Amino acid sequence: EDFQVDTVDSVLAAHLPKSPPLYPDGDLTDEPEEKMIAELVREAALEGVRDELPHSLAVQVEEMYPREGRSEDNPLWNVHVNLYVERPSQKAIIIGKGGSRLKAIGSESRQGIERLLGTKVYLDLHVKVAKDWQRDPKQLGRLGFDFNN
Repeated sequence: EDFQVDTVDSVLAAHLPKSPPLYPDGDLTDEPEEKMIAELVREAALEGVRDELPHSLAVQVEEMYPREGRSEDNPLWNVHVNLYVERPSQKAIIIGKGGSRLKAIGSESRQGIERLLGTKVYLDLHVKVAKDWQRDPKQLGRLGFDFNN
């Protein structure tokens, strides 16, 4: 289909004020890597279950660090991620029969994380129940939701 994106781009660009670059050359966002990784995992986790868990899933990168003992030309990053749901039944949905959904979540999100970081990744996923986390300001804060900005 012809959406004429180039035409729209040039027309809009002609009406924008001149400005110095707002980000360093090559930067696509000012979001930290941990937040982008959490979004990749969340997107993979919601694939196919959006109707069941649309807002009941929070994802937090607990830690990430380079694996010791790896050569510089073959680095590996350890990335530990927790997925939080509100009820045990939701945990079962995320894990799937015999861990099949969690394995698929890991495989899909690992690919995006490796593209983002530019290196191989060992991705460690854990699903935890945080009862009623959406209604608890303390839990929301611990899960990275900041309502002050």
